[in-house]
This record gives sequence, C-alpha cells and structure tokens, in this order.
Amino acid sequence: MKPEQAKDFDKEAAQWDQNPGRVKLAGDVANAIMKTVKLGKNMDALDFGCGTGLVTLLLQPFVGSITGADSSRGMLGVLEEKIKQRTLTNVRSQFVDFEKGQCAVGLYDLIVSSMTLHHVPDAGLLFRQWHELLKPGGRVCFADLDAEDGAFHPDNTGVFHFGFDREKLTHLLQQTGFTDVRSAAATTIVKDVEGGGKRGFSVFLISGKK
Repeated sequence: MKPEQAKDFDKEAAQWDQNPGRVKLAGDVANAIMKTVKLGKNMDALDFGCGTGLVTLLLQPFVGSITGADSSRGMLGVLEEKIKQRTLTNVRSQFVDFEKGQCAVGLYDLIVSSMTLHHVPDAGLLFRQWHELLKPGGRVCFADLDAEDGAFHPDNTGVFHFGFDREKLTHLLQQTGFTDVRSAAATTIVKDVEGGGKRGFSVFLISGKK
C-alpha cells in the first residue's frame, strides 16, 4: 500500500462501518474463521490490517486476547473508541507502519487477516513475518479475493494484486514452513462496478499451521 493510501484510510475511518457491505463481509469472514479454527480463551490472537476492528471484535469474545494491528491511525482510533465504549480489557491496538517495513510485535497463537493481502506488495515476505509471529503450533487464517480483473476497486491506487490464485498462495505458504494448509470459500461480495450493473467477487479463506 502506498503512503497516500494510508491517508485515504484515515479520512474514511469515521464512516467506514456505515457501509453495510463491509459489516456483512466482516461477519462472513469471522464465521468462516470460527468454522476453520477452534478458538479458545487460552489464545492470543492478532488481526493484521484490522481497520476499525470489525473482525477483531467479532472474535474477541472467543479468545483470551486479540490485538488489532493497522497502518492507519484513523482506523485504529475508531477501534480504540469502541474498546473504550465497551470497556473491553482483552483487546489492544498496535500501530504498525507497514509501508516503512515495520513488522507487528508479539507472539500469537492465531493470526487473522481480512482483505489486506492485496494491499501488500510482497506476500512471501508477509508470510515469513507471520510465521515468526506465531507460537509453535499456531495458526494463520486469512481472507482475500480470488483472482479478478481489477474491477473490484474503482481506484486501484495502492492495490498490488487483483486477487490471488489459491494454489499459488498455498504453495507459497508451504515454502514458508506452514503445514496443513487449507482453502475454502468464505463469502461473495456483490457490488456495483464501473460501466453499470452489479457483480459478485468471491472471497476465499486460507489457513495454515506453524
């Protein structure tokens, strides 16, 4: 993601949750994660690219702790306000300037991510970072778009991948050291596209174990 995109996300943060499609997507992804990974109160989780914490807070009741990491201070500000309003004691935020090569910190039993990978230039590098952040036996579980033609975003500034080939991601995860790599359909996003009309974009969920 380019630096100017982080500023755009900051501007969009206050209205982010007002889009019902985003709220539905978060619910669908959270449900897919909970069907794939057995959550427990002994788990420390990281939501990478958490945005306003839509997925973070859906998983929060089922884990011991969860940290939302993002490169947008505006998005994290919204999450922090939710934490305060709900007096949550097991949710934390972490600013990570991904554009400058920073990596999240901590050790986790579970790393989740939703619709963030296509904004990351080097998926292989990110997978290596995730592997280092996981405790032995920990799992990663992330959702993103199946390969598309670039129509998903009206403006593709800061978009480095027009979706992904699941088999290639599976192979890349295995090369990184992940085992038990599995993929499944998570949901379909229906949205208006340029030129008129609506179109469905399929979203996968891939999981792997350290």
